[in-house]
Amino acid sequence: MTGVVRVGELRPSQLLHTYGVGSVIDLPNLSGLVLGLDEWDVEEAAKIPEPRLLAAVRAVLGPQVNALRLPPYVPESPNAFDDSWTRVGVPVAAFPRWLRCPRCTYLGPISAGLFTLRPEAYRPDKVRYEHGCTTRGRPPSAIPVRFLLACRNGHLDDFPWERYAHKGTPCGSPLLSMTERGPSGEATEVVVRCRPCGASRRMVEAFGESAQVALPACRARHPHLAVFGDRCDQPVRTILLGASNLWFADSVSVLSVPEFAEPLAQKVAELWPDLEGITSAEVLAYARSVNPKLRPLAAYDSAEVLAAIRLHRQGAPPGDDATDVRLPEWQVFSAPGEAPRADDFLLRQVATPPAVASRVEEVVLVERLREVVALIGFTRIDAPGDRLADPAGRERLVPRVPLSRNGPSWVPCVETRGEGVFVRFPEDAVREWEDHVEGSGRLDELLAGHMAWRARRGLPPPDGFPGPRYVLLHTFSHALMRELALEAGYGAASISERLYARTGLEPMAGVLLYTSATDSEGTLGGLVSLGEPEVLGGMIERAVEQARLCTADPLCAEHDPAGDSSTHGAACHACLFASETSCERGNRYLDRALLVDTLATSGAGYFRQ
Repeated sequence: MTGVVRVGELRPSQLLHTYGVGSVIDLPNLSGLVLGLDEWDVEEAAKIPEPRLLAAVRAVLGPQVNALRLPPYVPESPNAFDDSWTRVGVPVAAFPRWLRCPRCTYLGPISAGLFTLRPEAYRPDKVRYEHGCTTRGRPPSAIPVRFLLACRNGHLDDFPWERYAHKGTPCGSPLLSMTERGPSGEATEVVVRCRPCGASRRMVEAFGESAQVALPACRARHPHLAVFGDRCDQPVRTILLGASNLWFADSVSVLSVPEFAEPLAQKVAELWPDLEGITSAEVLAYARSVNPKLRPLAAYDSAEVLAAIRLHRQGAPPGDDATDVRLPEWQVFSAPGEAPRADDFLLRQVATPPAVASRVEEVVLVERLREVVALIGFTRIDAPGDRLADPAGRERLVPRVPLSRNGPSWVPCVETRGEGVFVRFPEDAVREWEDHVEGSGRLDELLAGHMAWRARRGLPPPDGFPGPRYVLLHTFSHALMRELALEAGYGAASISERLYARTGLEPMAGVLLYTSATDSEGTLGGLVSLGEPEVLGGMIERAVEQARLCTADPLCAEHDPAGDSSTHGAACHACLFASETSCERGNRYLDRALLVDTLATSGAGYFRQ
């Protein structure tokens, strides 16, 4: 929104994964920058109770974070004259601030006053800026310019059009225009010109080596926060509006695991944001009469509910290691028979497929699950660092841009529901395999590639390698994910992985492949049906067999990680790589040679013949 002008619609999940705080939304007739949390109205943003996720967010952003909230939302009213829902949403500001008229080619800032905003209360896709360059017919709609400036520190700025066109030479009365000399729209054909003085420059000079001379120093601007710094040590680069590297979400996620075996205690925990202020039977009776969210408590009388509220209020805080969000999940998946049930959590253990019983110890069907994802920041140019690499759950390869001017008191989140299949490997077999490959040349090659990859980014070389166990589980996950996508009816991009790989006092060796959706009913059960023993066994066998040979072999099998400073061995787009939405590690630390025998390597695979 700009003021109270409604300019578009987004799904809640898009506000975390694609168009979160600091991102630029390319709308049909204009583009908007999502403003920081300081500008959000949280009155209609419901709180989400998820103590483990809140503790993990606090460990990263600070103890002042006191809530997880859904994006603000009010359902549309059946009353045609009630437009209150049009004034609730996520605030955005017009960005870039420079527009171009397609009719007269004028290029200028919105602040010049030559563009007029035309709101459409009930047709947000029609909101536009118009340029009054003609008195005949409808004024032309101005379009945002498609060139911006950004740097690796997360700063974003308008392109310096006047300085660029005049090559740094001042002009007394600049009046710019932008023309394209050909139909392709390439930078070589785009020219910006000053009409009064005749100065001109092609946009191709704003890219590549010539950009170091043509572009100014970074002005350290965060327009989503209205913060303008003094200095930035990173060079700016020209980036296109809508480019995929303009915004990367930095988020933390947990699976909602029931805290209590007793049903009432669990329901109170799930409804705690609506029950926290209830201190008497009278207040509880009123809350039940006006709040439909409390309907799950209808089967219990007021005394029972009040007792459960008092117990929850006196309950123990989350564990000391708040950043270890996966240990509670692993403990529940490893003992499915003892796992509590909840509306959004249901496990069913099935027999291990006989064909892979020596390598797979347990299969658990997660018939219902709930995932909650919280946005804690974002990056530009480069994706965020790896998770599971430092005490706070991630390693900073690039700076995280904050969501608010000061430490946020809340962060936006989204919840999805779905299903999955959990596969646990036997610890003894994994340890035996680890001892077998620990001193192998294949592991040395992966470690050399990892060190070269870190050196290229200026990171300490000894740290961050996840170990052979992680590479094995990650490779198995991608291989099985491809087989599931062929049979489940879900697209490959809609299946995600969650790896449990750790050595030490509480070792973990398991893989959860799941799919989820923002719908309140979750997904359709197609993934769980493939976890039955008579189906899953054949799929694992096919996944392992397919991993032995890649259509890009022998190049894929002979790939040397150290040769190109990469972190993967025998893996490529033809055999193992998955989409960004599926892989938790950016397609790093994959190697078919640690899963099976390949054309170039034998004897190191966990599923070796």
